[in-house]
Amino acid sequence: MPFESGGRLGAILLTAALLLRAVSAWSAWHLSSNDSLSLSVFALVLWWVGSVILCFGLQTFRSLLFPLCFLLLIVPFPEHGLSSITGFLQHQSAIAASILFRCARVPVTRDGIVLSIPGLDIEVARECSSIRSSMMLIVTTMVLAHLFLRSWWRKTLLIVITIPLSVAKNAVRIFTIAELGTRVDPGFLDGRLHRQGGIIFWSLAVGVVVLLLWGLTRSEFRTPVAVEETAEGRASGKHRGK
Repeated sequence: MPFESGGRLGAILLTAALLLRAVSAWSAWHLSSNDSLSLSVFALVLWWVGSVILCFGLQTFRSLLFPLCFLLLIVPFPEHGLSSITGFLQHQSAIAASILFRCARVPVTRDGIVLSIPGLDIEVARECSSIRSSMMLIVTTMVLAHLFLRSWWRKTLLIVITIPLSVAKNAVRIFTIAELGTRVDPGFLDGRLHRQGGIIFWSLAVGVVVLLLWGLTRSEFRTPVAVEETAEGRASGKHRGK
């Protein structure tokens, strides 16, 4: 029965996993070490998924869809993809930070990823793109959405919101450190808040996610109640009519 219900698909996935592993190990493709690792780990995850489908069938695969797809998050980004994501976060964080400076009436000019305010030039370097904390925010949001939300569109909405929220989080960090460094103490520019303060701003972003999750959860619980009340009203109306 498992073979009939998913054996063919499972066999295809296992074959594809073996081919990808062979490609990652074949030096003739001239893959970088990062791309080779990414391809190898992806082949491993594909092998795991194919094994589940082959051994237990598609019905079991559907019941385990989230944890199995969640395994894809262990796959490292390919080199080109990592550069693109990092560049996106750098530029968007610079734009968002410049907006915060203008809202605070701080004169600011932006040249790409370089911000200039009175007494300080800020470059949003690759290390300052907060790609790790952004990924942690997305992963945390995915788990919370899966555990506490039922409708797929609410889950998708909450996860998509984490992208601008990640940019805003990084912009707040840049703005806060720059203002403290220029107005309070220059030591903030290279202090612990700069080097180890990411967890603080990540926690603030998680707090926003929890508030949004609370609102979405309440909207889910209100909808069935409204439907039940309407059904009861119709039933009582028919009873009175009789």
